[in-house]
Amino acid sequence: MLSRGQEYALAVTVAIVTANAYYIHPIIGEVARSFGVSDAQIGVVPALNQLALAIGILLLLPLGDRYSNRALCIAFVIAQCVFMFAMALSEGFVGFTIASTALGFVTIAPYLIPAFASKRVAPERLGQVTALLTAGVIFGILVARVGAGIIAEQYGWRTVYWCAFGLMVVVTALLPVTLKSEGGSRTPRGSQGSYASLLASVFALAKSHRDMMISALIQALNFASFTATWLALALHLTSDAMGYGVDTVGYLAGIAAISIFSTPRLGRWADKVGARRARVISAVVQLAGVTLMYPLGWSVWTVMIPMVLINIVGPSIDVTGRMTFLSLEPAIRTRLTTTYIVIMFLGGAVGSILGTAVYDFGGWAGTCALLMAISVGVLGLSWRAQRSWTNRAEA
Repeated sequence: MLSRGQEYALAVTVAIVTANAYYIHPIIGEVARSFGVSDAQIGVVPALNQLALAIGILLLLPLGDRYSNRALCIAFVIAQCVFMFAMALSEGFVGFTIASTALGFVTIAPYLIPAFASKRVAPERLGQVTALLTAGVIFGILVARVGAGIIAEQYGWRTVYWCAFGLMVVVTALLPVTLKSEGGSRTPRGSQGSYASLLASVFALAKSHRDMMISALIQALNFASFTATWLALALHLTSDAMGYGVDTVGYLAGIAAISIFSTPRLGRWADKVGARRARVISAVVQLAGVTLMYPLGWSVWTVMIPMVLINIVGPSIDVTGRMTFLSLEPAIRTRLTTTYIVIMFLGGAVGSILGTAVYDFGGWAGTCALLMAISVGVLGLSWRAQRSWTNRAEA
């Protein structure tokens, strides 16, 4: 069983290694201007990062059901350090994009750790611990966005990546202590057969666990909305029409701090009322926030209102989605997580492309229409999943 101290240490680890994908969000306009590319073209960078992450998770994360999570985390975090260093050194758009894409491919540790933790907590605390690790992800995103905006405004966007590289070096040095040996809980080497059979089993498990697939699709839409919102908002606020600096975008990202406190509480609430019911309620609140994005999106002060609503409930949709399958037998959780995360980041990649392309074409009005359509999809699927689960329980 995990100690409370180890749970918090794992949450901090998840925060730092997750942050790497999000430094670009508040500074995306500055990076585009530095490399001389358009708003639509710069969207390729986060999109390929997330697409590579999805591929990496599909090919690499299933190894967590066969080999030591500890050894895999250490290896992949070292690889992240290498590619973060390459991003900081890149002088051209192509080189920067390649390094970012490679970084995405090896960003596996944040998704090994929840499966690792789920095997070492009591069932009645699963929602709370899953929410704590999700809060770690939120904290990492918060630090990435706020820090990147402030640092880039004062010292240039490239300094952001040198600072990120320094944080990764520290994490790499401490990880062997933070992530203790799994001991007797480790899946025996070779118990899943060959790598090909292990990979094939991911697809077999996905086919036989329909609830997980529905949760994954809901989270894909939720994550698409998340990435599209922040990328388009950064372009919107730093446009000539709005006139804000990248530091303002960073300060606005500080709104995400509310999620660090609300998500664990919502996780405990979901433990009581049920994951699927909690997800429907969260989706309703999120849709209400998205509805306010256009009328309140013309000032950094008024846009805080819908962003607070979205940041309170958005992460709980992910938490409740994971709860629907992390309560299943431990031997398959990493592979179910694989499918869930792959689909989620495919949604994030689509959101990155759409968020920048739709803004480039239709401005803030087009972006808000896109977000509304996605949020309606999240609510519709969540309601359908809840209804189907209730009908099966009553049958």
